[in-house]
Amino acid sequence: MNKKTPHNCYFCHSNIEEINYKDTNLLRRYLSSFGKIVARKRSGACSWHQRKLASAIKRARFMAILPFVVR
Repeated sequence: MNKKTPHNCYFCHSNIEEINYKDTNLLRRYLSSFGKIVARKRSGACSWHQRKLASAIKRARFMAILPFVVR
């Protein structure tokens, strides 16, 4: 039987407490090819960091650092 390996949260592993909305290279890793925020199951982030990540992405979109829609 194959057991799924548990996803380790990148932010917990790297001891990152705050996710900066200005760090676009990090935030783009958690966006799909359509510009949507990737689900927690796919990103491997814990629930606490996923919430912080979503708010950072939304803030970056509002400040026009990240696009709302990718064409």
